[in-house]
Amino acid sequence: MILEHWGATGDEISGPMPGDDLVTDPMLVATRSITLDASPDDVFPWLRQMGFGRAGWYSYDWLDNLGRRSATRVHPEWQDVNAGDAIPGGPIDFTAVTVEPPHALVLALVNARIAFTLAYRLDPVSRADRTRVVTRVRSRIDVPGGSAMARRLLGPGDGIMLRKQLLTLSRRAATPQAGPSRIER
Repeated sequence: MILEHWGATGDEISGPMPGDDLVTDPMLVATRSITLDASPDDVFPWLRQMGFGRAGWYSYDWLDNLGRRSATRVHPEWQDVNAGDAIPGGPIDFTAVTVEPPHALVLALVNARIAFTLAYRLDPVSRADRTRVVTRVRSRIDVPGGSAMARRLLGPGDGIMLRKQLLTLSRRAATPQAGPSRIER
């Protein structure tokens, strides 16, 4: 599958992630990773503010944010996200299942037919000012042809979008205004 494990090491692909237990018997599991030139404390606010009509998703805005440009700074008004909160995703809402700054964020959409999680884990790199961001998507679609749909459509599309998201986060989190102490008021 296209970009199924983009940037991820073997240990990241096979290792556990927060939220792995939320989607049983997934049809798609994809792990992507990147190392950012910013500390976990500087990266987490960018993740916490994601969502449609909020900071966006830092990907291809014309597709996943209806043309509205994703945030280029950390916004204090979007930092109050806790476990159980709804995160707007466009036509659907995710639930913030895990919010553990600056280590983990897990968003989930689980209903009678769809189970989908998007997990982020932030691991400090040997230098204090760098972060390894490991992401994992797990999904199951319980409709006729759901397995094929997950592998053929969701997998490659998600891979392309998530790769762009991680590359954008890399640029934005490394900017001087990124960190919590530098959130614009």
